[in-house]
Amino acid sequence: MKLQKILSNFQKLHPKEIDLSLDRIKNLCEKLGNPQDKIKAISVVGTNGKNSTIQAAYAILKEANIKCNVYTSPHIQKINERFVFNNQELNDDELADLFKKVENINDNQNITVYEMLTACFFYKAAQYPDNINLVETGLFHRFDACNILKTNLASLVCSISKDHLDWLPKDKQTLEQIVFEKTSALLNSNIIIAKQNNIETLECIKKTIKNNASNKLFFNEDFSYSIKENGFFYYEDKFGGLKLPLPNVLGQFQLENISTAIATLRTLNLSIKAEHIERGIQKINNLARLQEIKSGKLKELINNNKLLVSGDHNPDGARVLNEYLQSLDCNKHVIIGMMANKQHEEYISYFKDISSITTIDIPNQINAISGLELKDKFKNHPNVQYQASIEEAIKSISLKENDLLLITGSLYLAGEVLNLN
Repeated sequence: MKLQKILSNFQKLHPKEIDLSLDRIKNLCEKLGNPQDKIKAISVVGTNGKNSTIQAAYAILKEANIKCNVYTSPHIQKINERFVFNNQELNDDELADLFKKVENINDNQNITVYEMLTACFFYKAAQYPDNINLVETGLFHRFDACNILKTNLASLVCSISKDHLDWLPKDKQTLEQIVFEKTSALLNSNIIIAKQNNIETLECIKKTIKNNASNKLFFNEDFSYSIKENGFFYYEDKFGGLKLPLPNVLGQFQLENISTAIATLRTLNLSIKAEHIERGIQKINNLARLQEIKSGKLKELINNNKLLVSGDHNPDGARVLNEYLQSLDCNKHVIIGMMANKQHEEYISYFKDISSITTIDIPNQINAISGLELKDKFKNHPNVQYQASIEEAIKSISLKENDLLLITGSLYLAGEVLNLN
């Protein structure tokens, strides 16, 4: 209750949930002693794969006995997930105490909730000056609250695609503008560019960062991976090759994220050894990113059928998700709920050979599109139905032996699924 009350107070400090500007966060951090200037950070930008890349790097660093602080957004089940210090998630009392200290120092000045949370992270992170900070930067980076660092160890550029277009002027809702927003303000250190979904995006990134003096590494030019038989994959960069076991996460796209994490850590000369990487990639905790639910209330509803939850919510996420589904020899049933500002028709266009689609309302989200409206947008897809709730949707699907059930379309929906389960 104490934690929720403070968060409620945060929400009263600004009329908007998002207000793209750096002035407020800079002013507050100055009052806090500019803690962002006292940390060693790896910044992670992009559209898709940011959290997965962070979790891969975090798992490897832990195996190397390197202490980390981790800041991600949004959270899936509870806000504590965003605040990891010294390899430990803060509990409710610790988080409430941190929030209260920063709230008092802010002294009711105008600031968004996200900016307050970011200031809280930097304030606490400065207490661990030797730790590696893995920082996920949100939305477009250039005016994101995390973009007040003056120096960092590296910037990771994950896959970039069109998303959050409603935050750009109509005449600037282009891939070029999104790449500019995400990469034009990258710091001069190391820039590691993950695999992009097409040549156009990669060339756009190269053009935007060409005058940045950073050491630059590009997927397929400076590091790469290949899938081998007998349950392993081969990673290679200028330091040599690594024969690695397949990770504990699903989907080939995760090998792209893992490879980007490995390239970054090896470039930074952190004494990461092959055995740290081998063990780490089999201990990745990647909540709601193509996660299999193996037990719980919802799992009991489908008995022996496989249940997956994945927070993919934009067209590129749908593309890589469908690539994974296409690799499976079974019937696939999909339950989908989405936020109103997403590209619904383009998102669903990537789903092929799906036995059934069930649209639902996302509980507790006023900015979600209704399941009925979503069903109407999916009308060109065969076998689409609507159900009001997650449980009703699961019960309405007639699953046969070996059929798979996937719940997707939103990280907010994924959180509701995991909490309900």
